[in-house]
Amino acid sequence: METTAKVRRSSHVSTRARAHTHAHALAHVSQPTDREQRGRRLLNVVIAALGLVLALPVMLVIAALIKLTSRGPVLFAQQRVGLDRRALSRSGGNSRRRMDLGGAQFTMYKFRKFRLDELPQVLNVLRGEMNIVGPRPEQPAIFVYLREQIEGYQRRQRVRPGITGWAQVNQGYDTSVDDVRRKVRYDLEYIHGQSTLEDLRIMLRTVPVMLFRRGAH
Repeated sequence: METTAKVRRSSHVSTRARAHTHAHALAHVSQPTDREQRGRRLLNVVIAALGLVLALPVMLVIAALIKLTSRGPVLFAQQRVGLDRRALSRSGGNSRRRMDLGGAQFTMYKFRKFRLDELPQVLNVLRGEMNIVGPRPEQPAIFVYLREQIEGYQRRQRVRPGITGWAQVNQGYDTSVDDVRRKVRYDLEYIHGQSTLEDLRIMLRTVPVMLFRRGAH
């Protein structure tokens, strides 16, 4: 009897251990992580800081022109969906997942006019909310809609969003869901093969896009 009880206890402990291990594995798999390496993130921060220093005089001129020619704030602020960290919040003593908007929300900044309206987003890069290169962040409501329309859309949130990206330098403005679907393919292609060299190549290709508005941001 004593031997039988020991076997039962051992089996019960083993079952609980396997269940715990399985749950831990599922939790680990279900949490997408930012695949960027420290070197790539450092590159983004250095370029953003250098860009801020070099562009500051231009940004001040643009800000002054906006104030002189129109009413309202210089910067346009908008909520966007960023990196998916799957944070948990507590409510009423229970642990509940926040409404799934695909990733952490952050405030993205633009100038209200001019072709260089993306320049203030170097501040988002320095704050760790964006990279120079990555999938373009979307508004929460639009993200929820596109996630239902395009398979794998939420996989874009596995890396930090970017000011520019592989999709932006290869395709123009979106006019339909099919256009967005093609951009998603470019984004996922970038995520699969991202590297420091690839980031530099996309940054160089972004210059004519920003100056002549060939692509879409």
